[in-house]
Amino acid sequence: MTDPALILIDVQQGFEDGSWAPRNNPEAEGRIAAALAGWRAAGLPVVHVRHSSPEPDGSFREGTPGFDFKAEAEPLPGERVITKSVNSGFIGTDLEERLRADGIDTVVVAGLTTDHCVSTTVRMAANLGFETWVLGDAMATHDRTGPDGAHIPAAVMHETALASLHDEFAEVIDTSEALERVR
Repeated sequence: MTDPALILIDVQQGFEDGSWAPRNNPEAEGRIAAALAGWRAAGLPVVHVRHSSPEPDGSFREGTPGFDFKAEAEPLPGERVITKSVNSGFIGTDLEERLRADGIDTVVVAGLTTDHCVSTTVRMAANLGFETWVLGDAMATHDRTGPDGAHIPAAVMHETALASLHDEFAEVIDTSEALERVR
C-alpha cells in the first residue's frame, strides 16, 4: 500500500445557510479536523474537494460565503484543492489523474454529505480500483423525504449509506482507527 491520501469532500460553509434539513453527527467537523491534523503530522497527502453550484441561487456558488471551506478543513498552502460541479469528486475534475501521478492507490474519504457527494465519490473511487476507507464518524447528512413522502431521519440515512458502502465499495472505519493505521 502506498501512502493513503485523505480526501475531504465538501466541508463548506454552504451547509450552514439554514436551508438544510436537520442533520446527524454534530461531531463530524471535529473528527474531520482530527483526521486532517493526523494526515498533516504524518506528512501524508491531502486533497480538498469542494462543490461549485452551477445554479445562480445555489448554496455553494463561487464568490459567496457558502463556497468557502469550513475552518476545520481549511487547506494549507500546497494542499490540493479540486472543484467539482456534480456529486462525484472524479467527474469533470483531474482527481484521478493527480492521484495516479502521485502513485496513490489508497484513498481515505470523509466529509459532507454521507449519502450524496461522499457516497458518490467513494463508489467511483472503488470502481476505479482504489483501495478505499470511509471515515464513518467524520461525515454527516440531513433528514430526507422518501418518494412516498415518508420522513427519513438523518441518522437512518447516514447508517444506511455507510451500510451500502461497507464491504462492497469501501471499508468503513472510525477516524481513530485510520489514524492508528497511518502512525
